[in-house]
Amino acid sequence: MFGILKSLFGSTSSEQIKEMIANGALLVDVRTSGEFASGSVKGAVNIPLDRVSAQIAKFKNTKGVVVFCQSGMRSAQAKNILEKNGIQNVVNGGSWYSVKALV
Repeated sequence: MFGILKSLFGSTSSEQIKEMIANGALLVDVRTSGEFASGSVKGAVNIPLDRVSAQIAKFKNTKGVVVFCQSGMRSAQAKNILEKNGIQNVVNGGSWYSVKALV
């Protein structure tokens, strides 16, 4: 069952995410600006899911990207969009609470 969920959501281990953060990965909160304003991860930028495709240039030449949202659903979609647009080394961090605990 976990394998199915992992493939659906692109789950990555906490250790991998920690390493990416330590190496300067771009932290991207894909929730709405209102959700972002109510709290997020220190150092994260807010690019709502519906704007990810239009802002691909912001993801180029990064040392990796960690996308996250409320539950991991929107960040899974964002990861997929980025990969389809040639952005490599993208991980779905899941919920912003999970990523916040790693920073």
